[in-house]
Amino acid sequence: MDVQFLVSFTLIIATFALYIGIAIFNRAKATSDFYVAGRGVPPVFNGMAIGADWMSAASFIGMAGTVMVLGYDGLAYVMGWTGGYLLLTFLLAPQLRKYGRYTVPEFIGDRYQSNIARLLAAVATIIISFTYSIGQLSGSGVVIGRLLEVHTAVGTLIGVVLIAFYSAMGGMKGITWTQVAQYLVLIIAYLIPVIFMALQLTGNPLPWVSYGEIIGKLQVLDQDLGISEYVVPFTENTKWQFLALMFTLMAGTAGLPHVIVRFYTVSTMKAARWSGAWALLFIGLLYLSAPAYAAFSRFILMTQVAGSAIDSLPAWTTSWVDTGRLSVADQNGDGILQWSEIVISNDIVVMATPEIANLGIFVIGLMAAGAMAAALSTAGGLMIAISAALSHDIYYRSINPNASEKQRLLVGRWSIVLATVIAGLVALNPPGAITQIVAWAFALASGTFFPALLLGVWWRRSNGPGVIAGLIVGLSVTLGYIFLAKYGGFTILGIIDTGAGVFGAAAAIITNIVVSLNTAAPTQQVQDEVVDLRYPEQMSYRDGEVWLDDSQDS
Repeated sequence: MDVQFLVSFTLIIATFALYIGIAIFNRAKATSDFYVAGRGVPPVFNGMAIGADWMSAASFIGMAGTVMVLGYDGLAYVMGWTGGYLLLTFLLAPQLRKYGRYTVPEFIGDRYQSNIARLLAAVATIIISFTYSIGQLSGSGVVIGRLLEVHTAVGTLIGVVLIAFYSAMGGMKGITWTQVAQYLVLIIAYLIPVIFMALQLTGNPLPWVSYGEIIGKLQVLDQDLGISEYVVPFTENTKWQFLALMFTLMAGTAGLPHVIVRFYTVSTMKAARWSGAWALLFIGLLYLSAPAYAAFSRFILMTQVAGSAIDSLPAWTTSWVDTGRLSVADQNGDGILQWSEIVISNDIVVMATPEIANLGIFVIGLMAAGAMAAALSTAGGLMIAISAALSHDIYYRSINPNASEKQRLLVGRWSIVLATVIAGLVALNPPGAITQIVAWAFALASGTFFPALLLGVWWRRSNGPGVIAGLIVGLSVTLGYIFLAKYGGFTILGIIDTGAGVFGAAAAIITNIVVSLNTAAPTQQVQDEVVDLRYPEQMSYRDGEVWLDDSQDS
């Protein structure tokens, strides 16, 4: 057993013990604990939990690798995911918190006064969260597979057991405080390697400043090899795909049910706004570092691995080849590994780079622990969203309204276990790269929840028939385009499956507006409630006027 394995294994086991201990200590004892953490989480810690919930395996493991492979075109992921939080923080989160429900489907059902709309929203929540969780479990398989030097499928099954246990145990209360710890682990794990690489390659410990020097060197290397230049836009995809993907990720962010519910865990509307502000700061630390990480990784691969003799490659290559995510083959038989002969999965770039750059066993182990924290934190939040949709929106609100707290918690916990196992089985043979699978989840959210929530908060004329039609059309158009683009080769303006949300959102918004205008308007009470959402909590909208209410907490 080598030293590297011992260090990585020890760090991961230590962090697992921390997460499970937190989940047990904060075990949910009531439904409000299980769904919204008792609405008592301070904004700064909620911001950390949002950051961990948000910075999934796609962000931590996949994003820098995607930028490394796609170059400029990969920046759509950085811009879309960051911009989406601005949309969510300013347009939706405070208003949804003021409405005071447990879940997004519950808001939609009550706002539009429609049980059918709530059930459709619950089904959409399950589809979106399930799709997203496949990417997270696939990511955990990459990490565990490399650590134990087994195939990623075996690593995925191990991840399933861990996630099912601590998510079912702690509910939202346990998940929240677990995610605070996971954020600290993952951000330290991400920043240390990129800072070390900046020092190693440029002599400057600030990667956000120094990676421009490496970009210039990469341009020269690309020209010498006669390949597409790293910084030239739209070489991998069209301009329309770049814009469509960016919109899909932004709108999807503002409509993701497992992210929105995090804003329900604070006490006030003001606290929801501050949670969003803190989350942007915490997320920005990683997102500003990802392009630097990608540039450093590509430069090290091009200068220290490509051009090496095929029979004297470093030991790390064998370990990653065993996971099934790296291929190094001497295709032209010259005994030298060419850049074009390295086939590296987007999903292993971040994990492999500390080994490639020889940053030391502790940094490599820390990266493994951080990657697991990223995958586990988001997967936990997703399982809570699926559980809430099944146990609260479907079981409690539709099937058994008289269910006791004990029954509801039992259904919620078993929902998590079953959802995790099923998602894990699909993740054994994932239908795409981590970032691609996650982009599908964002496309589905942008085609369903984003239009329903946007119009539900900002257009009081939107009604039950309108949102029902919008949810059905948006979900159908988005799913249809994803399947046609991925498996049928069908595209519009070069927009591929990951940009499908732009069509789903447009179709859903148009459908909602047309149907709402051609059916009965909501009651005046509902319309007044919608307008009331736009004002701070100490103010309310009554009888066509805005009133100051000193009795409410601001």
